[in-house]
Amino acid sequence: MSPASANSRQKFYGCWVTLAAFLNLFFVVGIVFYGFPFFYASLVDDLGFTRSQVTEGILWGFILAAPFSFFLGAFIDRYGPQRVILWGLVLVGFPLVLMGLMSKVWQYYALSIAEVVGYILAGPIPNQVLISNWFEKKRGRAMGWAYLGLGAGGVAAPLVAHQLIARFGWRQAFEITGILIMAVLFPVGWFVTRSSPGELGLFRDGAGEPRSTDPTRVSVRRALGTVNFWLILVGSALVIGAIGTVIQQFVLFLRDQGYSTATAARFSSALLLAGLAGRVIVGYLADRFQKKNVMAFFYLLLAMAIPLLFFARQPGAVWLFALVFGFAMGADYMLIPLVTAECFGLASLGQLLTAIIMADSLGQWFGPWSAGRIFGATGSYNMAWAAVTAAGIVGAAAISAVNPARTRKSEK
Repeated sequence: MSPASANSRQKFYGCWVTLAAFLNLFFVVGIVFYGFPFFYASLVDDLGFTRSQVTEGILWGFILAAPFSFFLGAFIDRYGPQRVILWGLVLVGFPLVLMGLMSKVWQYYALSIAEVVGYILAGPIPNQVLISNWFEKKRGRAMGWAYLGLGAGGVAAPLVAHQLIARFGWRQAFEITGILIMAVLFPVGWFVTRSSPGELGLFRDGAGEPRSTDPTRVSVRRALGTVNFWLILVGSALVIGAIGTVIQQFVLFLRDQGYSTATAARFSSALLLAGLAGRVIVGYLADRFQKKNVMAFFYLLLAMAIPLLFFARQPGAVWLFALVFGFAMGADYMLIPLVTAECFGLASLGQLLTAIIMADSLGQWFGPWSAGRIFGATGSYNMAWAAVTAAGIVGAAAISAVNPARTRKSEK
């Protein structure tokens, strides 16, 4: 194969891999994660669960999965994202189907834990590694387009979940969602997804010949001893925790403010629609400017939007919050692999991302659980909003302090 034909085929197939990642994130993260809060009211009303219990299931899943995070990451690094994603899809789809049959809180917890394992295996982590394997120069843009799937799924999720529950009831809505995920994504994962360009005799970014694309190759053990690793982990966990708290409690919060569920769904869709623009713009900015500075700026913007929720009885304040917070949320997970790869290279990226994303996911679900407990104790979310605003500011400062050159210097 000539370099020119390899280049053409590479670019074409790289687009298919990006599309596969788009679909994975659309369903596994967008539809499931952002759709879940619209089932909470039904679980509270029909099964008698409390507001903290509806978020505890996922939280326990991440707590129990955390000790195994490095093993899961090592599996991704050794066997490639494709195989991991296929197993994950099964563990995402089947628990959702079984949730349509549950009646006890322990059943909800058990199925939520299985759902978390599927999320880890088919969600952000393997898809981030997948895109990083296929792209280098245009990694930010490719990650942005793939993460549009998460945003698009998030936009669709509130309306889809609301319509499914209204038409079929929450039990069948769970079942339909689980079956749809497996029916769409498993064939894509089997026939389209490829773990790396090397499987097809190709190179990153459509290059006609291999390049030295991974000058920074830091071992996992060495990375864990660096300041950069912990700044990325703590900074992103705080901000992702703030995002999770807002998203998971947003519908219940708006209902408390006197809005209907249908109106809350429109606010949620507007928030996530703004995130679509944010993801595309963030991806392009990350390819042009220092990635950690782009990440820190959007994290700070996100934190500054949260105090608008103190004025949520005014629809204008809610719309402004949805637009600003949603736009800034475009940087949520997608810049984490870019900054991590820039600091530590690709050789152990799966293991490092698994540790970071597991911490982020714990924050993502511990935050909502804590907010539920705060509401139960005070009857208000005011303390929760103040706490996640502070967390966002500290998280942005931590990311701003990351210095990729420091890691490269330590390896010389």
